[in-house]
Amino acid sequence: MTQLKYNTEALRKKDKDHFIHPFTDFSTFNKEGSLVMADSEDIYVRDSDGKKYIDGIGGLWCVNVDYGRKEIAQAMADQALELCFYTPFGHVTTPPAAELAAKLAELAPDTLNHVFYGCGGSVANDTAVRIAHFYFNQLGKTSKKKIISRIDGYHGSTYMTMSITGVKFDHIGFDQHEDLVHNISCPNPYRRPEGMSTEAFCDHLVQELEDKILELGPDNVALFFAEPILGAGGVIVPPQGYHKRTLDVCRKYDVLYVSDEVVTAFGRLGHFFASEDEFGIVPDMITCAKGLTSGYAALGATILSDKIYDVISVPQAEGSLFTHGFTYSGHPVSCAAALKNIEILEKESICQHAKNAGDYFEEELKSLASLPIIGDVRGKRFMICLESVANKETKELFPPKAAVGDRISKRCQKRGLIVRPLAHMNVLSPPLTMSKTQIDVLVSILRESIIETTHDLKEEGYL
Repeated sequence: MTQLKYNTEALRKKDKDHFIHPFTDFSTFNKEGSLVMADSEDIYVRDSDGKKYIDGIGGLWCVNVDYGRKEIAQAMADQALELCFYTPFGHVTTPPAAELAAKLAELAPDTLNHVFYGCGGSVANDTAVRIAHFYFNQLGKTSKKKIISRIDGYHGSTYMTMSITGVKFDHIGFDQHEDLVHNISCPNPYRRPEGMSTEAFCDHLVQELEDKILELGPDNVALFFAEPILGAGGVIVPPQGYHKRTLDVCRKYDVLYVSDEVVTAFGRLGHFFASEDEFGIVPDMITCAKGLTSGYAALGATILSDKIYDVISVPQAEGSLFTHGFTYSGHPVSCAAALKNIEILEKESICQHAKNAGDYFEEELKSLASLPIIGDVRGKRFMICLESVANKETKELFPPKAAVGDRISKRCQKRGLIVRPLAHMNVLSPPLTMSKTQIDVLVSILRESIIETTHDLKEEGYL
C-alpha cells in the first residue's frame, strides 16, 4: 500500500459537510462518508490512504484509454496556455473545436456530418430534443413534440433527460414531464414473458413501438430515444434485428431516431460508433460524451444528419438566430483532450484491442453464470452486467433488504476491485486497454466475492 499525501479524515469531513454528490444514498452517506480517490495509473486507481484498486467501471463508463496519459494532459496544458477559452457564440471558433467537429463527422456514420457541443451526455440528449422540436417547427409540423423512450433506458439527469430516462427508481421524489415523454417496454430478453421466444419477443417490441406512435398520433411524435445497449438500466442487449426494425418504424412515421451512444461510442464495443458498425443502423442523431475524452475533460456532442442540418440552418425569420447553446460549447481545452484521445485510440488500435480482449472479457465473465446466484451475465465486450437471483429457475429476485449488489461490490472493493452495484446487479465497464492477465485477476476477485456473498446469504436465510 502506497502512503499518499492526504489527510483522509479531513477530506471526508469537508466532503460530507459541503459536497452534494450525484446519486447520493442519504440513508448511508452521513454515516459512511465518501471513499476519497486520489491517484491513478494504467487501469488502477488509489484512494487517499494509498490502497490500489482495479477500476472495473472505468470512472463511470468513460476512462477508455486508461489513466495517466501524459499526452492528453500535455495537449490540455498546451491549449490552456495558448488559448484557454473564447466564446463560441455567433461566428467564432477555435482550432480544436473546428478540427474535432471535422474528425467526428469523419468517424460518424454516413450523413451525420454536423456537431453541436455541450458539456456531457445529459446536455447532448437535451440538445437533441430542443433541435428536434426546432426542426419540426421549421417544417411547419408544430405538433410533433412527443418523445418515446424505453423502460430502463437512461439518458441523463437534466429535467428533460431524466423525464426521458425510463429507470423508474431514479424518479422517486422528483418531478418529470409526463405528458411529453412516453415509455415502451424494456427490450430485455432475459425478462421476456415466459414461453415467448426471443424472435417473438422482438416482434412484440417492434409492434409496441408502432402501436405507441399510432396511439399518440404520428403527427404528435418527434423522437425515439434508444441506447444501442442500455447502460445504467442493466446493460441490456436488445434482440437481434431490433434496432433495424425500430428504425424502420420511425422512418415510416417521420419520427427522428436518436442513438444515445454516450456509453457505447469510442471503443467500448470495439468501434468508434456502435450504431452502424455493430448494429447496422444510421440514426438521425448520435449523442456522445464519456469516452469522447476518456474522462480527461467534460465534453459531449450531438451529431446531426445532413437532413436535419439542412432544415435548421435556414433562418426562420429576418434577423432571427438559432438561439441554443452554452458558454462552454466547444471548449478548446476539452476539444484538445478529445482530439488527443482519438489520436491514441487510432494510433494504438485500441478499438481492435477492445474487440479481441473484450471478447475474452465477455467470455470469462460469462463463466460466472455457473455460480448459484448468478442468473444472467449479459452485455458485450467491455460492457457487462451480472444479475443476481434467488432462484435461477424462476428468476426470482432477492428482497431489496438483501442488498446483494452492494454486498458483492463491497467484497470486491476489499479485494482491490471496483465494480458498480445497481440493486441486484453489478456492472463492469473497465478501461479498454486491459490485458488478459489483468482480466483474469478481475474475474478471480469477482468470483471470490460472489462465492463469499452467497455463503452469507445462505447463513442469513435468503437461500
